[in-house]
Amino acid sequence: MGKKPKDPRKVVRKLMKAGKVKKKCCRSKPRCKKCPVLALKKAKEDLAA
Repeated sequence: MGKKPKDPRKVVRKLMKAGKVKKKCCRSKPRCKKCPVLALKKAKEDLAA
């Protein structure tokens, strides 16, 4: 029962440090799974729900 971070950017930063997300987006057309843009979008959705 840990605290959930309220800032989606902090979530993505933590994933970057863990190596789950890249530091920069490569801008390939279908966004890759390690894209920070997708990770931020998903983090925002998760916090909103």
